[in-house]
Amino acid sequence: MPFIADLHIHSKYSRATSRDMSPESLWKWAQMKGISVIGTGDFTHPLWLKELRDKLEPAGSGLFSLKKEFRSDHVPPSSRAHVSFMLSAEISCIYRKHDRTRKVHSIVLVPGFDEAERISRVLTRIGNLHSDGRPILGLDAQELLKIILDVSADSLVIPAHAWTPHFSVFGAVSGFDSLQECYDGLTTHIYAIETGLSSDPAMNWRLSALDGVRLLSNSDAHSPSKIGREANIFATDISYPAIMTAIKTGQGMGGTIEFFPQEGKYHYDGHRNCHVSLTPKETIGHNFRCPACGKKVTVGVMHRVEELADRDENYRPAGAPGYQSIIPLQEIISETVGVGVNSKAVTRAYGNVIEKLGSEFTVLMDTPLDDIGRAASPQLMHAIGKMRRGDIHIEPGYDGEFGKVRIFDEAEIKKP
Repeated sequence: MPFIADLHIHSKYSRATSRDMSPESLWKWAQMKGISVIGTGDFTHPLWLKELRDKLEPAGSGLFSLKKEFRSDHVPPSSRAHVSFMLSAEISCIYRKHDRTRKVHSIVLVPGFDEAERISRVLTRIGNLHSDGRPILGLDAQELLKIILDVSADSLVIPAHAWTPHFSVFGAVSGFDSLQECYDGLTTHIYAIETGLSSDPAMNWRLSALDGVRLLSNSDAHSPSKIGREANIFATDISYPAIMTAIKTGQGMGGTIEFFPQEGKYHYDGHRNCHVSLTPKETIGHNFRCPACGKKVTVGVMHRVEELADRDENYRPAGAPGYQSIIPLQEIISETVGVGVNSKAVTRAYGNVIEKLGSEFTVLMDTPLDDIGRAASPQLMHAIGKMRRGDIHIEPGYDGEFGKVRIFDEAEIKKP
């Protein structure tokens, strides 16, 4: 039976995160979203690691469950399910290589608390793990990979949000042109990359160099409601070894659930301070300068993929897992009722839909549209149908600004 996993999130100890990012809240929201395996995030932070030890217990095969005394009754019966936790962390490496400053973020997955603590002890000698759940270390990404493998060959390092301009392995500002350039002789131990919110598998298929690399998608959530905005589908046993085997070999990878990449905040080029958004062609025409102020623009993911691609846009490798693009249910409800996504009305409507129809992923991808219309509203039924068809309007994100998504155009809004 396929299951959904989101392996990259953050705890309340990371900067700019919600205080609600606790094991209890993650357990609750994972069920409401339809996620079976959720990463813990931030195991390198001493206080978070202690909280994880206090509140989680082994579930078998390298995964963990929330202890019963910390579980609440506030999950709708329609979406109640078992949730497993996988120990994960994100580490920011900032260093000099080939005469350039590099800034590479990496996801680390480990099978147990012993491995997490041993990795943390090594990293403590390099930098401060107390100041941020996602520590910043003056450490070569290749050396980080070596440290992780020396501690445990069963652990995994995955380049995070691989295309974002400032902090990724392929980033236009501080990344590399290839995995080999970054990891040298250890490149064979990089089995996957995280594509990030601003790219999707189709964009990554344009690089033949990534044919042997799995394409993962995760939420990188900083608040509970954002988990699962991107996720992975596995067709394996729910266990750490089975998930690792799927990532390493591709066998058991069932595809990904994606943001529409235009909604990501680095899809287009641009200059946020001047509210200037540019296509790659427009950027080249302006000599990579903002037409308003003359400063350099931030080169986005679409442009960076175009620079490194050696295939046409419509190429798809044989046997590549598919993907489905979604809009988070709260955003869809917000548009149908005409109020802000964080409003009480949207929160109340979201809870009602989940209670009647099941988890968010079930509603967005599987529930018959007529059932949505009967249980919620004709407007929501129509909106989800348009999303499934890709019949939407997006003003692409750029230079740190999320894209603006509209499901209905002006003519449809005016209809009764």
